[in-house]
Order: sequence, then structure tokens, then C-alpha cells
Amino acid sequence: MASPEEFSDVNPVASPPSDNPKAFAKAEYPDASKSLGQTLDRDIALAKLEHDKKLSFIKAWEDREKAKVENKAEKKHFKVTSWENSKKASLEAQLRKIEEQLERKKAEYAEKMKNKEALIHKQAEEKRAIVEAKKGEWLLKTEQMADKYRSTGHIPKSGLRFFRD
Repeated sequence: MASPEEFSDVNPVASPPSDNPKAFAKAEYPDASKSLGQTLDRDIALAKLEHDKKLSFIKAWEDREKAKVENKAEKKHFKVTSWENSKKASLEAQLRKIEEQLERKKAEYAEKMKNKEALIHKQAEEKRAIVEAKKGEWLLKTEQMADKYRSTGHIPKSGLRFFRD
């Protein structure tokens, strides 16, 4: 705000009119160029001040908006990061579940293979027992035939038929 001294030059108090026409001519008026220059300078200064004030408000608004954008972007980044971590954890849980299922299946298949191996071993033992039993029969028949040939005195023919099983 302008001080009263600044306005004193602009609106001077005129002295009372006198009857002398020369006195009227001698009245002191402020220099128009001087007061016009001061008014212009003041108006320019006020306009500059108003302009700076507007720029200050605009800068403050811009800073607030940028802060809002930064906060919003940070929240979005946080949401994306938490979403990513959630999905990764879900995938890891699925992987562990699948690995556990595979381990169970592997153990089941290993058990089945051991059972099959035991069955094969049992069948092999049975076949060995059959072979041993037939071997005993063949030996018994051979001894019986040898006794028969000894008692009769015949010579056996080549190739024995009962070994063809």
C-alpha cells in the first residue's frame, strides 16, 4: 500500500484563488512528467508484484500436483510390487505342492517296483524249485533206467526221450 507521502505530490493542495491573474499563473503544480513517472513505476512495480504472486501460486500448485502424482505413482508401485510378491508366493506354493505330489508318486512307483521285483524273485524261486524237482525226477528215472539196463543187459539207445520237457 502506498504511503500518504507518495500521494502528496500527485494531488497538491491548491492555494485559495486570488484576484490577481498573475498569482494564478504562479501557482505551483507538480511536475507532470515527474508524477507520471512515479505513477508508472509504482504501477509497474505493482504489476510485477502481482505477476510474481501469480507465479508463486502457480509454482505452489505445480509442486502440490507433482507431489500428488509422485504419491499416486508410489502407491501404484507398491501395489504392483505386492501383487508381484503375491503371485510369486502363489507360484512357489504350487511348485512345492507339485514337488510333494511328485515325491509321493515317486515313492509309490518305487514301492510298486520293489513289489514287482519281489514277485519276480518269488516266481524265479518257484521255477528253480520246479527245475530242482524235475532234476530229482530225471535223476530217479535215470537211475531206474540204468538199473533196468543192468538187469536186462541191454545197451541204452542214444538220446533219452524223457529229458525233452
